[in-house]
Amino acid sequence: MYDVIIIGGGPGGYLAAERLGHTGKKVLLIEEKHLGGTCLNVGCMPTKTLLNSAKLYVHAKEGEKYGVKAEKVSYNWEAIQNWKNEVVTKLKGGIAAQMKNFGVTVIEGRGEITSVGKNASGEKSINVAITSTSGTTAEEGRSVLICAGSVPAVPPIPGSTDNSKVLDSTDLLSAATVPKKLAVIGGGVIGVEFAGLFSSLGTEVTVIEMMDEIVPFMDKEQAPLLRRAMKTSGGGGTVDFRLGCKVESIQGSAVHYSTKDSAKECCTADLVLMAAGRRPVLDGWGAKAAGVDVTPKGVTTNNKMRTNIPGIWAAGDVTGKSLLAHSAYRMAEVAAADIVAYLDGTANSTENLWRSNAVPWAVYGIPEAAGVGITEQEAAVQGIAVKKASLPMRVSGRFSAENTFAGQGAVKVIASAENHIILGVHAVGAYASEFIWGGAALIEQELRIEDLKQLIFPHPTVCELIRDTAFLI
Repeated sequence: MYDVIIIGGGPGGYLAAERLGHTGKKVLLIEEKHLGGTCLNVGCMPTKTLLNSAKLYVHAKEGEKYGVKAEKVSYNWEAIQNWKNEVVTKLKGGIAAQMKNFGVTVIEGRGEITSVGKNASGEKSINVAITSTSGTTAEEGRSVLICAGSVPAVPPIPGSTDNSKVLDSTDLLSAATVPKKLAVIGGGVIGVEFAGLFSSLGTEVTVIEMMDEIVPFMDKEQAPLLRRAMKTSGGGGTVDFRLGCKVESIQGSAVHYSTKDSAKECCTADLVLMAAGRRPVLDGWGAKAAGVDVTPKGVTTNNKMRTNIPGIWAAGDVTGKSLLAHSAYRMAEVAAADIVAYLDGTANSTENLWRSNAVPWAVYGIPEAAGVGITEQEAAVQGIAVKKASLPMRVSGRFSAENTFAGQGAVKVIASAENHIILGVHAVGAYASEFIWGGAALIEQELRIEDLKQLIFPHPTVCELIRDTAFLI
């Protein structure tokens, strides 16, 4: 019998396996497709690899502005794809090596809980069936961690199914050629990142978003900055945003939609990307047989990632709490610590809990955007009086030295008007994803604006804008 059976080998699953294996627990990790899950194979890592190639192309074309001239700059899409595949293969190999190092057994197949009870020896046992190409086997575990992940959400748009012109993000990552025109349905993170990627490679991109603004969880002063910065790329492409528009149907590669004024319009492209977000995987892993409480939003868990069934935990996208790889990492760590305490019969530290108030997010577009904590609009809804300030990216000497679009982007800091505790940090511009962790630390430690002013940042850096902004509050 295994101490822990983990269903799903994405970020949450493989990190939990590492942590549990490190403690000496007997761990089985079941992954249906590829170690690393969506993030490594068809999500985070492939898109960032392609985006890096696109950025290099744009920088090469803009080099003369910096005094570096490169003639006949071009890109090779096949070579870009090969590099992406090489990176993914290398990282998957690294995860496999880690599983071996920590003594984790890995089985390729689909894991499904079949029953929860006691075995012939009277021990608590959770039975899991594993279906693979070689048939079906059964394993027992003292505990189970569900890390089933998520899949693309597909809205019921007439003409979107069985249409070779309509692709999801997985399909578009492996497109044979770069489309001259691309229609993107959805202006969330996925849609914005792909729009930035392909516009930088010369594609005319049209983003059709039902809401009045892109990336709806962004601060409303920041989202327009991102849009304006994306409209014209140094790579020769463009991005046209159609906001407040509802897609009515798709005919081939023609997207028919209605505007907020109820006008009927049509966008024709070579390919259509369906980027309407993702949804947790709630079936196929035995929720009903196990009696696990599931809602349409995800598996119900507490702040130790326990489900309603003793001995069963869940982490990552399947919970619906935060569909981000780094959230899955943290949930996995919390779950692993609680599972160890459960197996050893000890008390779990009350400090090792899932907390959602300081989870950073990032959009790896061209340019980037990132944020952590609440926005000014969320503060208003919660009835919190705030003090705020923003500084344009061009105030940073390093940003201006390294970016031709120095006038685009800004850093914004939000603090409580009552006690000056920092509540939110938001940024649009290059390097935003790399320094937003600092905002998370400020919020986690409940530091005040006065505390931030006393911190020393390296100079010249872009991140020092966070401190500079504090002096305006």
